[in-house]
Amino acid sequence: MGKKEGKRKLPLATKIFMALVLAIIAGLALLPCPDVAAKYIKPFGTIFLNLIKWIVCPLVFFSIMAGVISMRDIRKIGSIGVKTIAYYMLTTAFAITIGLILASLFNGMFPVLQTSGLSYKAAASVSFMDTLVGLFPANFIKPFLDANMLQIIVASLIVSFALLLMSGGQPSKTFDFVETANDICMKAMEMIIAFSPIGVFCLLCPVVATNGPAVLGSLAAVLLIAYLAYCIHMLIVYSFTVKVLGKLNPITFFRGMFPAMIFAFSSASSVGTLPINKDCTEKLGADKNITSFVLPLGATINMDGTAIYQGVCAIFIASCFGISLSFSQMITIVLTATLASIGTAGVPGAGMVMLAMVLEAVGLPVEGIALVAGVDRIFDMGRTVVNITGDASCAVVVSAMENNKK
Repeated sequence: MGKKEGKRKLPLATKIFMALVLAIIAGLALLPCPDVAAKYIKPFGTIFLNLIKWIVCPLVFFSIMAGVISMRDIRKIGSIGVKTIAYYMLTTAFAITIGLILASLFNGMFPVLQTSGLSYKAAASVSFMDTLVGLFPANFIKPFLDANMLQIIVASLIVSFALLLMSGGQPSKTFDFVETANDICMKAMEMIIAFSPIGVFCLLCPVVATNGPAVLGSLAAVLLIAYLAYCIHMLIVYSFTVKVLGKLNPITFFRGMFPAMIFAFSSASSVGTLPINKDCTEKLGADKNITSFVLPLGATINMDGTAIYQGVCAIFIASCFGISLSFSQMITIVLTATLASIGTAGVPGAGMVMLAMVLEAVGLPVEGIALVAGVDRIFDMGRTVVNITGDASCAVVVSAMENNKK
């Protein structure tokens, strides 16, 4: 009996952190031969990420349905939706402002890089009307094949509303089926998440092995300022909202979010982190039905970390081209990045598409993106942490606000 009690299992967060440290050590050891990490270690990380992506689409579909039908009231869903969108837009505006202020303060630290001969082909920007049309699926299966989260969310809401209207909000066998399907997806998710320490190691090690020299190179100052802005935004904005609106101790919040934050850092995937993020927020006391709606939406449209990246990179690119941004141009960057966070939702490489839109909005050369493209993965790891932490803070805040109404 005593022996069994002595062999307590390590918490998942501890295992993931140990995997992260080992990945950095192994990556640095493999700096002379990064191809080894890319060929023999990265594939196992890709397998793990593929499994996460495989389960996340049905998980989002059925978890939103389960959350909606459990509320029994379409008006309540509308109330949660308005609060969620407002929270995401406000925190994104704060994020881009923090990025611009810090980048402006430390502008002198930026290296002067050669800008002649640069070329970068910007991806086509997505108009508001294209985004609006793209919300609605034309085929039931295609959103799952394309992992188009916005369309999956819309499809799930439509089916959920249809079920509520058919049943008059009363429990039925169909409700039981949805709950069972959601439970199956959750159990499959738990099985996959159990392997997350291995996944973290195999995803992060090749990144360190490939980008090690680049981190220590000429772009170190830009990366440092971006990461400083990431930390400031989380520690100030999220701590404030979680404490004041969510009635939760910020230290408790960040401690509870640690597993999701580490996974987000190593995978650089908001959607991939969704299952762990959901588990962490629910353990922090967020309502299960609210997280089922708020987190999938946030993983798609909430891009606080990406917004910070826009501000830092815009100032840096302007500096390299010898251009000083005016106050009105900075306001334009805030507005463009905030609106673009939804306009580019679900677009592959959304960070780069948003940056191209921001640069064009203030008349900066789009080819300047080539200056930061080489270490975009390093930026992406940090901004994904901010993005998913923002999603979690929203779930905690909206849950607290809805509970206060009862």
